[in-house]
Amino acid sequence: MKAYVFPGQGAQFTGMGKELYENSALAKELFEKANTILGFRITDIMFEGTAEELKQTKVTQPAVFLHSVILAKTLENFTPDMVAGHSLGEFSALVANGALSFEDGLKLVFQRAIAMQKACEITPSTMAAVLGLDDKNVEEVCASIDGIVVAANYNCPGQLVISGEFSAVEKACEAMKTAGAKRALLLPVGGAFHSPMMEPAREELAAAIEATTFNTPSCPVYQNVTAKAVSDADEIKKNLIIQLTAPVRWTQSVQQMIKDGATSFTEVGPGKVLVGLVNKIDKDVETISA
Repeated sequence: MKAYVFPGQGAQFTGMGKELYENSALAKELFEKANTILGFRITDIMFEGTAEELKQTKVTQPAVFLHSVILAKTLENFTPDMVAGHSLGEFSALVANGALSFEDGLKLVFQRAIAMQKACEITPSTMAAVLGLDDKNVEEVCASIDGIVVAANYNCPGQLVISGEFSAVEKACEAMKTAGAKRALLLPVGGAFHSPMMEPAREELAAAIEATTFNTPSCPVYQNVTAKAVSDADEIKKNLIIQLTAPVRWTQSVQQMIKDGATSFTEVGPGKVLVGLVNKIDKDVETISA
């Protein structure tokens, strides 16, 4: 069975999508439609912008979404048996399997980005990568720290990201090293994604998601929140709302997809981050970068 996976924030690069735009009439049409929907020429920033301009959350999220979704729409024989996306990538996955229209997906991603940006400005918060500790140890250290700090991304065994208040994350990093982590380092992100710090963004996005029509997908999506196959439109909506303040269970999602019959994973979008993670989760499975 063929699994298709879609990357999240952090996979962006200067020039992303330019080749697609120049070589496919459909891609060009969709990119121009996106410029109209967003009310600014995101293609100018994607194709010619600086890394700094691309790093703004309100640009990054729609840019990665557009690159992934438009690439999927231009692929030959795109017939996924199952899909999943890392954080923001879940929206790309939901357009790819028909649960969301291109237009609605883009509008939601843009609203999500702006809501997250606002939430980041309320309280200083951050994220940190922890390498070389198992999940349980990371969770125990987070629980022992005063203040808000939680496991946010279960990327692959021995690679987790924690998220929360700035001071709590800093203290947790020191405690992780004491507990035997190879590395615990702060990440250059705008705030504490996938933590309780995103509650204001979750409330804002919930209203937008509730007002959007979701269709029955062509194949199951393995959602970040549950790491299980979901095909019910109402359940997809509910999990998408919870996603902002809940951890990304990527390791568990990939393991479940393999258990359910996935024999190959194709990453659709900028970069090769997810292919790398899938290989670390199970080195025997076939991985492809679209």
